[in-house]
Amino acid sequence: MPMPHIMEITDISAPELDVFARLTEAQLRSRQEPEKGIFIAESPKVIGRALDAGYEPVSLLMERRQIEGQARDIIARCGDVPVYTGDSALLAELTGYRLTRGVLCAMRRPVLPSVEELCASARRVAVLEGIVDSTNVGAIFRSAAAMHMDAVLVTPTCSDPLYRRAVRVSMGTVFQIPWTRIGGAAAGWPQPGLQRLKALGFRTAAMALSDTAVSIEDPRPRREEKLAVILGTEGDGLSAATIAGCDYVVKIPMSHGVDSLNVAAAGAVAFWELGKR
Repeated sequence: MPMPHIMEITDISAPELDVFARLTEAQLRSRQEPEKGIFIAESPKVIGRALDAGYEPVSLLMERRQIEGQARDIIARCGDVPVYTGDSALLAELTGYRLTRGVLCAMRRPVLPSVEELCASARRVAVLEGIVDSTNVGAIFRSAAAMHMDAVLVTPTCSDPLYRRAVRVSMGTVFQIPWTRIGGAAAGWPQPGLQRLKALGFRTAAMALSDTAVSIEDPRPRREEKLAVILGTEGDGLSAATIAGCDYVVKIPMSHGVDSLNVAAAGAVAFWELGKR
């Protein structure tokens, strides 16, 4: 059985630690060569879910006390990958933040499926248009996984679901619910992206505050055999072109003078109501 290589950190400037400390999210993603991309999973529970889903570990960074603590099983599952370790203060100096549960894992990015492959057996999908806050993206993934969505599609201007914070906030559900990108270049959304969904048999529901929108309690969207629920960016919501191209415009009725919900909260409500079948 392969044994882990546990190495005490003596020099935080060592190049093998760059993946945890000095590469930006964009550099980790490796836009030019996606097959070489890396992402960071944080905490034993999240790392465990990634391993369960078949993601490949590259290296681990953890507090020394975690080697025989919460990370013991993770180390055993990761075979002979390098395990870099030190005390919590040293690792905070290296990364610039205190590690959640004291463990990070660098993992290889997967090859994403096509929209057609992802949607082949799906009946309910969530589409994230231009949502730029990684915390919101992670929270939406968690709600989508918990509340009846079969898959998630992200548009070109959406924050990457494998950013460290998105992965952490999702509690690893980004590894449990299938997802991929839709639209290719920025010009690929909303058209021909919406047409692509319709060709796959999906009706589309734009979540937007509009005087012409139907209430989320309207039974018609829920009765659709296949439905794509589309959420828009935090500030301006969905683009006018997206709203115009959808089969339904749906709103969540507000009370007490509240004008709208945070997009992650709105997504949870929408998935619960429109995901019922």
